[in-house]
Amino acid sequence: MSFALLAAAAAEAGHAAIPAWVALAYLVSGVLFILALRGLSSPATSQAGNRYGMIGMTIAVATTLVTHEIASLPEIVAALAIGGGIGWFIARKIAMTDMPQLVAAFHSLVGLAAVLVGLAAYLNPQAFGIAGADGVIEVQSRIEMGLGIAIGAITFSGSVIAFLKLAGKMSGSPILLPGRHVLNLGTLVAILGLVAYFTQDQSGWVIATITALSFFIGFLLIIPIGGADMPVVVSMLNSYSGWAAAAMGFTLHNSAMIITGALVGSSGAILSYIMCKAMNRGFLSVIAGGFGADAAAGGGGPAKEQRPWKRGSAEDAAYMMKQAESVIIIPGYGMAVSQAQHALREMADTLKKEGVSVKYAIHPVAGRMPGHMNVLLAEANVPYDEVFELEDINSEFAQADVAFIIGANDVVNPAAKTDKSSPIYGMPVFDVDKAKTIFFVKRSMGGVGYAGVDNDVFYMDQTMMLLADAKKMVEDIVKALAH
Repeated sequence: MSFALLAAAAAEAGHAAIPAWVALAYLVSGVLFILALRGLSSPATSQAGNRYGMIGMTIAVATTLVTHEIASLPEIVAALAIGGGIGWFIARKIAMTDMPQLVAAFHSLVGLAAVLVGLAAYLNPQAFGIAGADGVIEVQSRIEMGLGIAIGAITFSGSVIAFLKLAGKMSGSPILLPGRHVLNLGTLVAILGLVAYFTQDQSGWVIATITALSFFIGFLLIIPIGGADMPVVVSMLNSYSGWAAAAMGFTLHNSAMIITGALVGSSGAILSYIMCKAMNRGFLSVIAGGFGADAAAGGGGPAKEQRPWKRGSAEDAAYMMKQAESVIIIPGYGMAVSQAQHALREMADTLKKEGVSVKYAIHPVAGRMPGHMNVLLAEANVPYDEVFELEDINSEFAQADVAFIIGANDVVNPAAKTDKSSPIYGMPVFDVDKAKTIFFVKRSMGGVGYAGVDNDVFYMDQTMMLLADAKKMVEDIVKALAH
């Protein structure tokens, strides 16, 4: 953060002195953005964090509009009305299950905005204060412009692919092109080489080639990444969008953009690291892609259709959980798809009235984006003190009477601990196999997790499979609890 502030001060000092109140306004915005990130780190403070972010962005935008002759006031108001209207409509219409692809779509817009701003600065450098009367762009500005456009283009095209995969418009399986590593590395080297050459030659073909290659490499980087790695991809693209904004902040000599971009970029990078650690994956291996391509069975036993398993009913689950002292609920993407979170909270409330201890266990990579399950449970007004992360609750499964798995799969697969041939081996998972009784809610025995591997939990002696739509099954359990 101090580096970003110093860099911004240096950039602005090299051009024109800014009024003290403008620097103060941008500083206040930066502090509010930091408070926003701090607030968003916990569901209990997330609303306050959102408010801090909104206030900070309002101050930053208002300050920029007052101090820069960008366009006429009617044009600005019209643009804000159109953009705000579209945002309001999407926010009202979008389902919580579609949040991952919505986030990917928003990332693409940030990347595209960085590209357009960079190209606008290239076409009219005098207006941006980065060139003299002869039109020769400063070397420092060329570096910032080239990197900003490159990162923005990669963010845009990569986010488009992520959106298509998450929305089901494109296969979530890895698409492995022959020689992809050589092609990716060669393209990245070419982009960096052209950015370096751009400092010596500001011809149009150079910046155009940088832009085209960057769009191209964005597609190449995300296409081979499988669905199981999508949480990492979402946070990674979030980081890219931040660095693109920061680079454009240097080009525009705007400290607020630099601060905001640095915050988003660094927080996204940290989150990507956390996601990779939660999946026992190296960041470079995620970028290389291909996870889950073989879709090999991770259980190591006979084919799943030949293995015995027990089917349970809503009445069985209601009776066993009503007699239990402790129930741990593990939600997954299946809960999101069926919108079962409200029925699940009703089931938990009914059990608590019977004196049963109910807790929720959230895996860092459950769902399709970081925090997906937390958002859904918060929407259903699940108390924050009943929701626990993996490292805080995993030791309690050995004492739990019931583990209730709803729509999760890979995050409870013991193959991650025992089968070295499994693609998820080494990934931290919940120890649900230690619970006295397991109820596993899924649509059918034919489906497997996003990693494409079978799950030994299905066939354990203490497991009862509850095969149905998750919402319908939980609603039936609630009805059975009432009798």
